[in-house]
Amino acid sequence: MDVSKPEFLDVGGAAIAYRRQAGSGPGVVWLGGYKSDMLGTKAETLSQWASARGNAFLRHDYSGHGESAGVFADGTISRWLAESLAVFRAFTDGPQILVGSSMGAWVALRMNQELGRSGEGARIAGIVLLAPAPDFTRELVEPKLTAADRADLESKGYFEVPSDYSAEPYIYTRDLIEDGRANLVMTGPLDTHCPVHIIQGLADPDVPHSHAMKLMSLLSADDATLALVPDGDHRLSRPQDLEMLTRSVQGMVERAAK
Repeated sequence: MDVSKPEFLDVGGAAIAYRRQAGSGPGVVWLGGYKSDMLGTKAETLSQWASARGNAFLRHDYSGHGESAGVFADGTISRWLAESLAVFRAFTDGPQILVGSSMGAWVALRMNQELGRSGEGARIAGIVLLAPAPDFTRELVEPKLTAADRADLESKGYFEVPSDYSAEPYIYTRDLIEDGRANLVMTGPLDTHCPVHIIQGLADPDVPHSHAMKLMSLLSADDATLALVPDGDHRLSRPQDLEMLTRSVQGMVERAAK
């Protein structure tokens, strides 16, 4: 695990923790998942890969995550997107490869859209997505809401579900779900204007592979590839999964550098 201390950027009054490694371009930007942090196995693996290659690498924690300030339950896709864009604009130069895991894939795709709208689309040279969960609030959470969940959303503003990855339950707030509807990306064709590589486990209990295949179908206008891992779970953190990750990112970096 990286024992270096993070640096902080104030975004909307919250101290957002980040770690930046200087190096050659195209740079690599890590975007973590829901309730994960930048010291997880995949992010650490990419950090070590970048150090060995002398490649620029940037990662951060969303507000309410990891070492960043803020309350997790106050987070929304819009807020975490704004923080990610602020860190990206402050600490990267030239073309970058976005690497998004689970919810981070949603953030990556929204970043790509927002940078395109602001005339910065050329900054994204490629996108690598692991177990991508764009639009998960509408596509994966809302369809499974029980009567008790709906009652909790109405009375408390949130509901909880047990987590396989933490002793603490996942919290889904009404604000997260409502804000998610304003950030949907899987409503029609997705033109990223850059190569996209998706890695998806067929044994993923959280994000079904059908979700990745639906995303692929919307990327038909772009140079998109999908790698299905027969026994891969949602974490995709086994040695063979991590090797596939670094190989995919390196391939994207080398392609963008040509």
